[in-house]
Amino acid sequence: MSKADSKGMWGGRFSEATDDFVAAFTASEHYDRRLYRQDIRGSQAHARMLARCGVLSEADATAIIDGLAAIAAEIEAGEFPWDPALEDVHMNIEARLTARIGDAGKRLHTGRSRNDQIATDVRLWLREAIDEATHLLRHFQAGLVNLAEREADTVMPGFTHLQVAQPVSFGHHMLAWYEMLVRDEARLADARVRVNQSPLGSAALAGTTFAIDREQTCAELGFEAPTRNSLDAVSDRDFAIEFVSAAALTMTHLSRMAEELVLWASPLTGFIELPDRFCTGSSIMPQKKNPDVAELVRGKSARVHGALNTLLTLMKGQPLAYNRDNQEDKEPLFDAADALHDSLRAFGDMVPALSVNRERTRQAARAGFATATDLADYLVRKGVPFRDAHAIVGEAVAYGVQHGEDLSDLSLETLQGFSEHIASDVYAVLTVDGSMAARDHLGGTAPAQVHQQVAAARARLAGD
Repeated sequence: MSKADSKGMWGGRFSEATDDFVAAFTASEHYDRRLYRQDIRGSQAHARMLARCGVLSEADATAIIDGLAAIAAEIEAGEFPWDPALEDVHMNIEARLTARIGDAGKRLHTGRSRNDQIATDVRLWLREAIDEATHLLRHFQAGLVNLAEREADTVMPGFTHLQVAQPVSFGHHMLAWYEMLVRDEARLADARVRVNQSPLGSAALAGTTFAIDREQTCAELGFEAPTRNSLDAVSDRDFAIEFVSAAALTMTHLSRMAEELVLWASPLTGFIELPDRFCTGSSIMPQKKNPDVAELVRGKSARVHGALNTLLTLMKGQPLAYNRDNQEDKEPLFDAADALHDSLRAFGDMVPALSVNRERTRQAARAGFATATDLADYLVRKGVPFRDAHAIVGEAVAYGVQHGEDLSDLSLETLQGFSEHIASDVYAVLTVDGSMAARDHLGGTAPAQVHQQVAAARARLAGD
């Protein structure tokens, strides 16, 4: 066995073997092996390019490409001999390739470094993760649009400060969630633009002395363009931070939705019923139906927020170019992507399947004098200055609180005691349905507007 073989693929410089603890401490193959498809694809593109440029013989390139394909089959069949002593996915695959095809395998690394290799692999992997998250986002969006249409005429209380504020359409509320997800999708699409740059060929930090064709590997791997600076290319992790930042904001939105779902599903509120298949029970209380999926999504948001903080802190003190610190970028990145994907899948399937207790939401909308603003607007249309109208309605509400009556339950005589401008037509604006329907403008909660926005959302989903 050569000295290099006894000390790893890079061991020629060293006079003693790596300490066993250090070998385990520095190894990453147990988690970065999930990059094997991207690593093999990038290596095959690199080999084709080297052959085209005359750096590799066609025979060596063919042996490398075929050997890598066979290794991919081994990994997928669960037959690949992963070795922690070889540190990472790249060295495991290269060592296996050399064992299969001999010296040709050793020539694969010509003109590149693990620094540009891992940067390429992560970008390829993250591009796929973004595409999957986008697909899941759009599935959830479509489900919300369907639910909004189904519940366009369903009255529920809208809240500020978690106090009943004004009646709104349940469908309008679902479209508010939809708008959050539209912004989330746009942020992912924007981040993908900067992910989709090829660092392959930047080598360790300064490029390579071989006459390579970076445009060829860029095109074969589906990147938009090669990176422009080799130092930046191997040390940049902005693209990972951008993705996790977008994921963190998406998870914040999902967490807010989860909080509302948990509140609405409580028997104290009783607004919705979640499908049994998305809930769990209690080990001691047989009556319990717990909204665990929503609670776990709410909890997973903390993990993604933590991943963002980890990556920001990881990068903030690093000089150019590559540093081993960057080995620590993959676990938070993988974890954030996994949490995002799982949460979107869970909500995309669960939320559109919930049922609404329409009678209960209507009752709740009638509580808390939800049509008080409508009465103030009514008085303004009768010529009363808004501030005076506000004070008049405040007095009427105080009376209602004292006597346990909603504004719509007060007699005309009682209402006229607060203002001479009130007439019998006032009751048209004091009902929750009338209040909701009156807000018939772009962005308003009127059922007619909900149906228009549903149509616009469907057109967007179909058109894109």
